[in-house]
Amino acid sequence: MNVIKRDGRIVEYDKSRISNAIEKAMTRTELGVNHNIALDISNKITHDIEETKSITVEEIQDMVEARLMASSRKDAAKEYVQYRYKRGLVRESNTTDKTILELINGTSEYWNSENSNKNAEVVTVQRDYLAGITSTDITKRFLLSTDVSEADEKGIIHVHDKDYFVQTINNCCLINLEDMLQNGTVVNGVRIDKPHRLLTATTIATQIITAVASSQFGGCTITLTHLAPFVKDSYNYYYDKYTKRGFTKEDSTRYSKEDLHKEIKDAVQTFNYQINSMSTTNGQFGLL
Repeated sequence: MNVIKRDGRIVEYDKSRISNAIEKAMTRTELGVNHNIALDISNKITHDIEETKSITVEEIQDMVEARLMASSRKDAAKEYVQYRYKRGLVRESNTTDKTILELINGTSEYWNSENSNKNAEVVTVQRDYLAGITSTDITKRFLLSTDVSEADEKGIIHVHDKDYFVQTINNCCLINLEDMLQNGTVVNGVRIDKPHRLLTATTIATQIITAVASSQFGGCTITLTHLAPFVKDSYNYYYDKYTKRGFTKEDSTRYSKEDLHKEIKDAVQTFNYQINSMSTTNGQFGLL
């Protein structure tokens, strides 16, 4: 006969483990250990399941509880139930502890590949994941109903974003760059006025994206068309510069277009570099 352990391992049935567990419970009572009662219960349970091919640890423990309650040693039954309950709590906490240690040691396959935008070896990412592990644990044990939590654990359903479930923060965001660039905005408590050139607007846009991404746990969506009006602003800046220096209209136009072409190239490069190199407070970086 085989016994199915909680972690899925299969071991051979050993009735002595039952009598040993009962006697340990008896040691915590005033009446002490009674070897005969422990052995008798062990033998009866073995007889009840002798034709069973496999049985779980939980099923055996349920049978031990029932046999103890039906015996003269209800005091031992109480101790057995309490010990079983405490061990259950330890297993739950150890699951979280083990997950945290695997994350820190870099041995967790799940957290190493959980998000393609996050490198689990980076300190900020580990800090975010540590909070996520705690949130997931609280969510499963307290915030979700037992049936939903069990269905999620078995893969019958999937509860999204358990690692952020306990926090009141947003998921993905559509950033209104047009309003923030044209009318000014506030980033981390600092007022930023409307920019007057494309390169400045591009830099501010990347700062806005990073600030928003650091305050949520999803992705950010923008449209680069909101930067288009600043192309004209940059052209006007260069044109005014050359006309004030006494250049002809034709030369001012030609030189302004040359400078604008370079600024557009620099702005695109700045946007790509900034978004793909700056990380948020949760360690996430951008991919275009």
